[in-house]
Amino acid sequence: MARRNIPSPKQWMAQWFRAKAVRNGGVIRRNVADVNRFASYKLLLAEVRRRKFHLIRCGGQYIVLCNPGTIKILR
Repeated sequence: MARRNIPSPKQWMAQWFRAKAVRNGGVIRRNVADVNRFASYKLLLAEVRRRKFHLIRCGGQYIVLCNPGTIKILR
């Protein structure tokens, strides 16, 4: 049986933040359970803060707005 190559938490997070949407100022999202399984909320929050992005939790998803601009919630 082949062993799966499981990335470290920092590698997993770095892979996530290499997405095209990040470079284009878009939106990325991940399941909360996946973040807890492969990294941690603490690591995610640190990376979001380092990049001056915005982090939202909605239901079972973390949503990262990959833009440091001002947020205005419209209802």
